[in-house]
Amino acid sequence: MMRLCNAIPVLRTNLFHQLEELHLIQSSLLPGEHFVFVFPPEDLTIWSSLLDAFMDAGGLDDAVLASLTHPPCQAHFQIYVVAAHISFEVELPPCTNITDPDSSANAAASVSVKGDHVSRDAQERWHAEIRARSAEIDDACASAPTPTAPPRSQPQLYHALLTSHHLISPTKRRSMHQWSSQLAITGFAKVGYPGIIYAEGPRDAVQTFVQNVKGMQWLALRVRFLEPVSCCGSGFSDTPQGSEFAW
Repeated sequence: MMRLCNAIPVLRTNLFHQLEELHLIQSSLLPGEHFVFVFPPEDLTIWSSLLDAFMDAGGLDDAVLASLTHPPCQAHFQIYVVAAHISFEVELPPCTNITDPDSSANAAASVSVKGDHVSRDAQERWHAEIRARSAEIDDACASAPTPTAPPRSQPQLYHALLTSHHLISPTKRRSMHQWSSQLAITGFAKVGYPGIIYAEGPRDAVQTFVQNVKGMQWLALRVRFLEPVSCCGSGFSDTPQGSEFAW
């Protein structure tokens, strides 16, 4: 029993990250895109219950984890793009073993592309694209320089990224634009589903902006990060394609 209790924080961390990403994927679907778990009925019930509990409570409590006699099976889901008649099947790495809190799951997610009219050449092109994007992420993580202290004359810039289920309200958009002007920060916001908010500037100003945003009513608002900007340069250059307004 003590072994199980010691392992619960490890499993929570592992499950939290996977459920957080699953929730973000579900909230980011465009019209004509469908998310569905690919499981036998018993496993489908377990993962659906975990995801529902995570979305309702914003996390996982010990009671939910203690009810599991073993880690859930690997998360396996499909995103179907109706217009293209293509589906992307993703299998995440296994969750940490409850009975072995020192075990790790560093394997990459498995992604496959399927479709009734997708040729072998098209599948190879998709898989090559997926491998290339994965390699870019790995290279960026491996080559990221260690941030150094900025000169005293130039205060360290911070940036923050927030996501929500949606961003529609004109009142919220006006408030964020007003706060950004008052705090002398830059950034952008993407209107629609999901809502995405990015801000960059002096640490105190960015922290104040984030607190102001959190003070409004939101559905599934999450602060993805609030951290120093890399020494390689600003995290914000041009407004990303599809965003509605910048400040």
